[in-house]
Amino acid sequence: MILVTGGTGLVGSHLLFELTTSEQKIRAIYRTKKSIEKVKTVFSYYTDNVDDQFNRIEWLEADLNNLPKLADAFENITHVYHCAALISFDPKDYYKLRKTNVTGTANIVNLCVINAIEKLCYMSSVATLGFDPIKITEETTWNSEGNQSVYAMTKHEAEMEVWRGVQEGVPSVIVNPGVILGPGFFDSGSGLLFKLVHKGLKYITNGVSGYVGVSDVVKSMLLLMHSSQKNERYIMVAENLSFLDLTTLISNAFKQPPTKKTATKWMLSIAWRWDWLKQKLTGGKRQLTKNLCKSLSIKNYYSSEKFLEEESAFKFKPISVLIPEVCHLFSEGL
Repeated sequence: MILVTGGTGLVGSHLLFELTTSEQKIRAIYRTKKSIEKVKTVFSYYTDNVDDQFNRIEWLEADLNNLPKLADAFENITHVYHCAALISFDPKDYYKLRKTNVTGTANIVNLCVINAIEKLCYMSSVATLGFDPIKITEETTWNSEGNQSVYAMTKHEAEMEVWRGVQEGVPSVIVNPGVILGPGFFDSGSGLLFKLVHKGLKYITNGVSGYVGVSDVVKSMLLLMHSSQKNERYIMVAENLSFLDLTTLISNAFKQPPTKKTATKWMLSIAWRWDWLKQKLTGGKRQLTKNLCKSLSIKNYYSSEKFLEEESAFKFKPISVLIPEVCHLFSEGL
């Protein structure tokens, strides 16, 4: 039986859809019933038989830090996809991030050890990789002394928990996707970008990053879980694009003029300081942090050569093909 954590998120919901097309028994954990409805929305993009496939999932209410319920979730489980994570770049959320991303992952790993799980697939992020101006690979060393975001730090520590599990006998693979693009969650994460461009994005930045479709991330996870590969990590990036190129693709799909005004480094410097002051005065959440503004201007070039060499038949969907598909589903939901 398969266990999926984070099944109500972008990757988790798409993963569950793919898993329900097979005959495998599936269990997924959730925190609130409201979040489950988002999974049905994702299913509706790909099938008219939403209820038939959705009802193949055994849902269990459990939190990553509720050990009794989490232990129940592991009953009769042989394989685990750990997709649950908290995403925030606000330094105020550091301890919340640690509780979910680090302690929560440690709990998953411990239960994998106790239950002699056959294989664990952990969805991490390229945020845990180091920087190289030419090419970032799985071997690019994490810089513990660098000015890392709180999200990156906790995801890195979570990976350390997975590697600990490997030492304790749990065969594992780690997937490090770039910015994941896909439909279903347009009010948060990367999905929010489609809403912002549709409303009219005022400025872009000079940064370059790696992008990948959610369906490709899911397919790669399934391939790795069923392969003989173990105790390895894999970057999942279809293309490295500038923010200008990405937002232009989205604007074109919406048939809107693309944004060409560039936010310079000094403008971003003022922006994150103003955001910090506003948060101090109002008590609201940070929208722009120093780390985030820095990352928006950095040119990161990621390589998925390792995965593609091992899975020679795999082809990433071009971002130019993916974007119109996602924009179409976004427009249908308006």
